[in-house]
Amino acid sequence: MLTQERYQSILSIINERNAATVTELALLLNTSESTIRRDLTALDEMGKIKKVYGGATSVSQNAGSFEDNVSLREGLMFGEKTEIAKYAASMINNSDFVYIDAGTTTSRLIDFIDNQNATYVTNGIAHARKLIQKGLNAYVLGGKLKPLTEAVVGAEAIANLGNLNFSKAFMGTNGIDLKSGFTTPDIEEASVKEAAIKTSYMPFILADHTKFRRVFSVTFAQLRQCCIITDALPDSKYSSETVIKEVKI
Repeated sequence: MLTQERYQSILSIINERNAATVTELALLLNTSESTIRRDLTALDEMGKIKKVYGGATSVSQNAGSFEDNVSLREGLMFGEKTEIAKYAASMINNSDFVYIDAGTTTSRLIDFIDNQNATYVTNGIAHARKLIQKGLNAYVLGGKLKPLTEAVVGAEAIANLGNLNFSKAFMGTNGIDLKSGFTTPDIEEASVKEAAIKTSYMPFILADHTKFRRVFSVTFAQLRQCCIITDALPDSKYSSETVIKEVKI
């Protein structure tokens, strides 16, 4: 395959899926990972894609309704997610009643939690497993299971949240935008996020810099409703809307 043909194939895959890993692209195009990395660097320099740790994302702001599965998203921005997760874990105190949203960055958070005295609630199936494996006092919401993101959603999950009052909530998001706020592709998942934020005294959004300037189908909170923990802020205008902590890697 010629270089320009490979470039076009890479662009088509990334624009269709919004993100792709180096390994995935190498398999799909039957080429080496080193070649894919060079291609991604070139395409990033041309402004065609946004190169991130382990792969690349689309530069399109309006990401619509598509959502990648968990295994794909876990490999993207791994270093950034790690630093965000470490900082968030350090904020948990002994008396905290903590909500942990489903998502890859919030899953990374659990890896660094060492507070055995706090109580944790999650709607993430994999998150619940990680919490009990660490011997933490944990609960999981009941409701409908969404296979793509391994999250519990639906009316029963929202009803569960209505009886709870969290001191802190650590939330994931697909997009952050000055006008549209925090967004996600799925209506049911957005409803659970909205309910969790409303029942939390201090809600935090854990999001790497690639989530900014992206808009998905459903808004679940406005910027002023949550603080943001990120690795880098791409635009200072966001700081006028809410409290933002940058954790440099």
